[in-house]
Parts: sequence; structure tokens; C-alpha cells
Amino acid sequence: MKIDILTIFPSMFHGALTESLIGKASKKKILDINVVDIRSFSKDRHKKVDDKPFGGGVGMVMTVQPLYDAIKSVGVKKKNSSYKNPYAKPCVIYMSPQGKTLNNEILKNLSKFKHLVLVCGHYEGTDERIMDYIDEEISIGDYILTGGEIPAMVLVDSMARMLPGVVKEESSVTNDSFYNGLLDYPHYTRPAVFKGHKVPDILLSGDHKKIESWRQKESYKRTKERRPDLLKK
Repeated sequence: MKIDILTIFPSMFHGALTESLIGKASKKKILDINVVDIRSFSKDRHKKVDDKPFGGGVGMVMTVQPLYDAIKSVGVKKKNSSYKNPYAKPCVIYMSPQGKTLNNEILKNLSKFKHLVLVCGHYEGTDERIMDYIDEEISIGDYILTGGEIPAMVLVDSMARMLPGVVKEESSVTNDSFYNGLLDYPHYTRPAVFKGHKVPDILLSGDHKKIESWRQKESYKRTKERRPDLLKK
């Protein structure tokens, strides 16, 4: 999968995209991540990418021209361009607090695309005319960050786990919290006793059917206690 990340702070992505599973996936050529500096497309002599909003008001607005040229530079056409295979079209995502809240179903769908383009906004927002080139607006929660870079990192990290070969064991992904609509079950490892706290006997029994049944019950119990809203869905 190819991922282009459009940002005015490209250096923020160095550690997040070169370490751990994401770094390994890039080395394996499962992911091809390219960070694009939006400022390099500015026609302003000072490389400005923001200006005061028409109509007045506080803050600044990200200008349309550098964003437009940056998006076009990675091979994007207008969002209504026709493709025989919808997943062959680049999917352009604007990381925005006004977007859909990111969840596992969205991540599963995004993992089917061959090319994602993530636009990291800043300031009070972007010039609305750039939305002709945006397919999705996605938020990571009901709060405001200084920009779209951290949400873009969250999306890449969580979505990459869905791609074959990124996580060594596929069951590690399918058993994760949220994958099947429930939270994960409790995990234990050595020692069997720590400061008087014992590992549940069932996990030491060697009876895999009973262990699986216990895990399913614990997963449901934990979801009911901590996230009952998931059960309603």
C-alpha cells in the first residue's frame, strides 16, 4: 500500500514511521510511505500556507493553492473521477475534528485501498474549496489538537495492522479489542504467582476448548463493564 502524508511539519513523522511494526512493514515493502511538505508548493516568497479569513474572525486559514498542488502532485484527480475498481482510486482523507470518528470498521475498509493520501490540516481549518479533492474527513476523537499530524500517525499505525504480513500472527489482530465488536480478554504470563496474585487456574489447565470459552466470557464481561455502548451496537 502506498501512503502519501501531506503536512507542513514533515519532521514530526520520522520516529513514528521508522520504528516498530510500521518501520518493519516499510522495509518489507508492504507499506510505501511518502511524507510531502505542503510548504514546498507555496508560491509565496516566504513559503506561507495560511492567510486571514474572508469575513473576519480569529485565527488563520490554510490557503487552497499549496494544498491543491500538493494533492495533485501525488496523482489525485477530483473525488468523483470514475474507476472500475473503487479501491484502485487514491482515497484522500482530511484529518479533521469535523470528520467521522475513526473506528475499526473504517480501518478495515481503508486497508483495502492501494493508495491513501492523508492531509494534515492546521490553523482554524482549510479553505473549503479544497474539499472537491477530499473523499473522507476523519477525526480521532471529540477534542482539538494543534494539527492533523498526530491523527495521521494514529490512522497509519492502526490501519497498517490490518494489512497481511505487518503483524506476524493474524490471530493477534483478529483477537484484538474492537475487531469483533468486543474488548479484549485479560492476558497473563510468567510468573504464575506474583505478590500473592495467581493466574486463573483455567489458563494453566491445558484444555484449549475451556480456555477459549473462558476468554470469550471474559471478553463479553469486560465489554459490559467498561464499554456497554459497544454491546448496544
